Amino acid sequence: MSSDAPRPDRHTPAGSGAPIEISSQPIVLDRSSERDRSSQRDAGAVDVTPARDAEPGPGDPGDGGPGAGSPGGGRPSRRRKIVLGSVLAVSLAGAAVFGTVGWRIMQQKDATLATPVEVAGLTRDESESAQATIEYLRTAVNAEVDFTESFGAVYTDPASPDRSVLLFGGTALIWQPERDLDLLFDLAAEEDTPVAGIRTVDAGPLGGTLKCGTAPIQDGELVFCGWADHGSITMGMFAGRSVDESAALLRDIRGAVQSRD
Repeated sequence: MSSDAPRPDRHTPAGSGAPIEISSQPIVLDRSSERDRSSQRDAGAVDVTPARDAEPGPGDPGDGGPGAGSPGGGRPSRRRKIVLGSVLAVSLAGAAVFGTVGWRIMQQKDATLATPVEVAGLTRDESESAQATIEYLRTAVNAEVDFTESFGAVYTDPASPDRSVLLFGGTALIWQPERDLDLLFDLAAEEDTPVAGIRTVDAGPLGGTLKCGTAPIQDGELVFCGWADHGSITMGMFAGRSVDESAALLRDIRGAVQSRD
């Protein structure tokens, strides 16, 4: 299973040259050479030398226009500088995003999951029925998800037997945690009773994504809460608890069962 992250803003580069101003001043002949040019006209020659005080046109060398400063006699226009600056800004932003995601993957990818005897005030259920339930869920999920290692456990509340918690999931290199957590919600639900009202909640100090939803059962509703990061994904089923209680309990359970190398 392969799998998260946000579009970078485009920036116009600072320091672009001011728009080129084209002078409306006409070319003025040099009066000091008027007689010489008259002689040249008489001889059939035409003087096309511009007046010394005329402003250079947009194509003259040194005017900052398209014809100056490049091997072909020009430098990039303001429009081209803006486009190139925007591309550079997007590239740098993309590299920054990739670096952040890459660091997160490296931090989370080597995860392990355990099933301690006691966790968050709950006790692991060792009965045959509990083991059969876990084995069934692991087999069903492993048929759809390529876990490196799967795990599962049923935990009971000593103070209230009807508030048991069922956990199943596994470890793998997960590229898109949120997408794959949504897939696990689909796998966990019955065909005619999908998990509804799924919403994102605080994932806690281990990060990643944590979501919760509910599905109806005979005596009320069952809460589904699951987490996913770049190294693990786990679903919990909570009986006799609200969504907020279940989310808080899953964060406590996760802190006890998940570790990273």
